[in-house]
Amino acid sequence: MTFLSLYAMLSNIPFVYPLYFFYGAAFLFLGISISVKDLKGSDLKIANILWMLGMFGLVHGAYEWFQLYPLIHGEYLSRQDIFLVNMILLFLLILSFFFLLQFGVLMLVPPGGKGKTLIKGIPALVALAWAFILWNQRETIDLLFLWQAEIGIRYTLGLTGGLVTGYGLISYSREIKSMSQPMGRSFFYSGVVIAVYGFLAGVYDLIWVLKVMHLPVELLRGVSAFFLSYFIIKALNIFNIETRQKVERQTRLLYQTEKLFSLGQMAAGIAHEINNPLTNASLVSQTLQARLKSHDGASDMVEKLAAVEKYIDRASAIAQELLLFSRQKEPEMVPLNLIDTLEGSLTLLRFRFKNIVLRKDLAPVPTVMGDPGKLEQVFVNILSNSLEAMPEGGTLTVASSGKNGRVEIRLSDTGSGIAEKDLPQVFDPFFTTKDVGEGTGLGLSICYGIIKQHRGDIEISNAKGRGTTVTVTLPAKEPHEKDSDRRR
Repeated sequence: MTFLSLYAMLSNIPFVYPLYFFYGAAFLFLGISISVKDLKGSDLKIANILWMLGMFGLVHGAYEWFQLYPLIHGEYLSRQDIFLVNMILLFLLILSFFFLLQFGVLMLVPPGGKGKTLIKGIPALVALAWAFILWNQRETIDLLFLWQAEIGIRYTLGLTGGLVTGYGLISYSREIKSMSQPMGRSFFYSGVVIAVYGFLAGVYDLIWVLKVMHLPVELLRGVSAFFLSYFIIKALNIFNIETRQKVERQTRLLYQTEKLFSLGQMAAGIAHEINNPLTNASLVSQTLQARLKSHDGASDMVEKLAAVEKYIDRASAIAQELLLFSRQKEPEMVPLNLIDTLEGSLTLLRFRFKNIVLRKDLAPVPTVMGDPGKLEQVFVNILSNSLEAMPEGGTLTVASSGKNGRVEIRLSDTGSGIAEKDLPQVFDPFFTTKDVGEGTGLGLSICYGIIKQHRGDIEISNAKGRGTTVTVTLPAKEPHEKDSDRRR
């Protein structure tokens, strides 16, 4: 076959055939790319629902390819075959747009609440209604009815699904920007493109307008599908970024744990060695004060000895904190509600809430296995730091959430925050941003050790704008887990 004969054969193929082929291929490629992506272990909101966008791509790609069948074999099909093919196409259209709309609704509606559950069920109700109508009319159906049904499906599911999903992705891009600016832009562009596609695929009357302009709507839909696949596949790199950040965080935590273990052993020795001399010095100071008080003119010496006693008490307190840091006992694990423990800590510190506005966003959370006393110590320490960071007053926000088998408590203040260069060191023993003599720098190190004993994580970050956010995450109690399983 010569080049000219091949060219002549290809030139006889209607333009719409390759257009539908590449149009469907773009969606199938989108669906396959999402399907092969390993999203297990991801904490991103989109991870649990992204499969629906993948299903939309696979089913819609199959729909576009299946449209080639009546175009190619139309002259050989009977009237009954044409009805059957159109029925299959409509069911594929309903299914694909259902996945698109369901994905968009779940992007916008957070979990929880009866009203929210009802909203999340709307796409399924609309899709089932259309499926019921088509099935119920299968005996009396005609081409006009099929055409009208397609228009209705495109408006109720296609247009709505494209616009809702587009808005959901654009909104989500703002959250992603904190992790990666380029990935945030990819989600934004994906939202814009899928909203455009929803308009092109949903507004059926647009076909006639474009025909007047001699511009096939299938071409614009195909271009939209190509760019949608491009930006979504590019945006999927956010999961690689998340994994890399997790590895870096775990590496830092492992280094922190090893460092704390070594320092704990050293701290135990130091505390033991300085405790005895401090006790003796305190006894001598108290004895001298008692003797000098009976002598006239020795008041100046008594005052100086009292100052020495004060410094000895300060050194002794540091030694006691060193012992506490080095001798952290294994926690006594019992089932507890972490919100109750947090409320108890807030009650203990209530007297210090002068000029402080307390805001609570405490959603119900699963039960955890933990030591109430130790966890209360953690919250009291964190809350105390927040209150000290707002001497002139401010806002303290406590929030809770439970997802993926984890319970998360977030404590945010509007204080002065922490310098970015100091954030990697906040859990280091003896590191403190307080003035000399106002802190030992062991409080957060002890909190870190307690949370690690509970198999949890604790992170500190500067809040957007002003202040600091501390996030404590603990594993939820497994249904089959008994109290004794976690006692040590």
